[in-house]
Amino acid sequence: MIDFLNRNIFQPYPELLVFLTVAFGFLLGKVRYKAIALGAVTGCLIAGLLLGAWTGVEINGTVKSLFFIMFLFALGYKVGPQFFRGLKTDGLPQVLNAVVVCVSGLLICWVFAAMLGYGPGLSAGLLGGALTQSAVIGVAQDAIGTLPGLSASAAKSEANFVAIGYAVTYPLGTILCAMLLANILPRLYKKDLAAESALMAKELDAPDGDPDLAEGYYEVVLRAYTIERPDIVGRSIEDFENQQRELGHRIYLTRVRRDGQILDHSQQTVLREGDVVAVSALRGSLVDYDARTHIGMETDDVELLGYQTESLHVVASEKAQLGKSVSELRREPFMVGVYIDKIYRSGAEFPYRLSTKVERGDTLVLTGPKRLVDPAGAALGKPVPTSFATDMVWVGLGIFLGGCLGIPALTVSGVPISLSTSGGALIMGLVFGYIRGKYPTYGNVPPGAQWFMDTLGLCMFVAIVGINAGPSFTSGLSEAGWGLLVFGAVATVVPLIVGFLFGHYVQKIRFPVLMGVLAGGQTTTAAIGAINEASRSQVPTLGYTIPYAVGNVLLTIWGAVIVLLQH
Repeated sequence: MIDFLNRNIFQPYPELLVFLTVAFGFLLGKVRYKAIALGAVTGCLIAGLLLGAWTGVEINGTVKSLFFIMFLFALGYKVGPQFFRGLKTDGLPQVLNAVVVCVSGLLICWVFAAMLGYGPGLSAGLLGGALTQSAVIGVAQDAIGTLPGLSASAAKSEANFVAIGYAVTYPLGTILCAMLLANILPRLYKKDLAAESALMAKELDAPDGDPDLAEGYYEVVLRAYTIERPDIVGRSIEDFENQQRELGHRIYLTRVRRDGQILDHSQQTVLREGDVVAVSALRGSLVDYDARTHIGMETDDVELLGYQTESLHVVASEKAQLGKSVSELRREPFMVGVYIDKIYRSGAEFPYRLSTKVERGDTLVLTGPKRLVDPAGAALGKPVPTSFATDMVWVGLGIFLGGCLGIPALTVSGVPISLSTSGGALIMGLVFGYIRGKYPTYGNVPPGAQWFMDTLGLCMFVAIVGINAGPSFTSGLSEAGWGLLVFGAVATVVPLIVGFLFGHYVQKIRFPVLMGVLAGGQTTTAAIGAINEASRSQVPTLGYTIPYAVGNVLLTIWGAVIVLLQH
């Protein structure tokens, strides 16, 4: 029987140590207090440092680079549509606020690093942890490897300091960001996040007596009724639905049974007394709509109600429909009997309202009868392929081209400056993600594959970084001093305060949305979770997605910038 407590087993089989580290890391990542969790990335880094210190094993650098470059491409691919969309006029205020947060974060970390005499490694670790951007680790280590005048041992020591600085400052940085945005700032300014968010939700819903604003807003229900009302008899289905729409009801007749036979659907079908009709509506509509009074007695007809329905994911790309609000789209003829169940923007569910405008790259989940959903999807854009197969030609070519883009370097005062292969992969991921948003028939990368490259890729990379830095962690931490924790906390708070003051007093951004903007600019996922929990609403997420995309790109690049500044 293998002795799993014998650390020597990992010397000939270092790959086993990597997977053990990831397992323990994900377990540690589940440690949670309310809406704040340690997170898988930090968990993997801590597990790597502990197991690396215990075993003394070193993992090949090529393996580490492989996972990191894959992660950065996936990151760019995910936020690409949102990043370029944010550069348009309507997203510029949020982009500008994110830039203010990121630049002030870089400046405060640089000032602290210079004041305390930190080298490039510890400076980058401070920045990555305080601003809660894990990608800084890899980019900074790549940049350290290209610095002239550093011996191999010195470069390795500085690279290890990146992980040490990050491990010390990241957990507190995450907690402080979440507490500041979800609790402290609202209390200081006497803002009730829940009340403010509810007010915004009401405003964004454009309250005009629309019955769809009731509970169960997007839930589609089916009922069968026998036509008894004489004022309906002799009218076409289209005429009936138009009348109901004028009365404020979204009521659709999707099938008709006559004399025991189910008729082929046509909007021109004339209704007769005794017909059994299948009624499709939102639950909120039927709550306020007495179908027995308007149509007739309800009946149970399994065959009539058992027609095939579909939930279709469609990427918005048809120019004629872009920029229209959900309310406007609902009035389009092709949306008869079709409902927008959800909207995803930049890979995350977007809390849309009737006034929300559909933008290029948005994924709309349409629900309704298959014969109606398919034409509606074609009118809005391109259906998302349901295949689970990843287009590896697209992924492999994107990473290769990105790596090639990052290889050339300019030399400034003897210092080579380049994007690096990892930075090039991020840029090409943005471009390929943007192209995918515009032309969704290309480059299928299903959610599972994106998760593997994004989350697991980063966790594998961080686990290896921790394992390699483990043996020097204790001595490195004693050299850095626990003052790093204090300065890291200040470096977390200052950019958020700067961004808040700018957004609140200059930009006049509504309070709940501004909290989301700040969480996105500092790329702190735990913070948006805490904000949504405090507001009991998804409204703050309206400000999160664009700054999150911008923050991911800028803070990742800052990993190389601060290394050059501190060299």
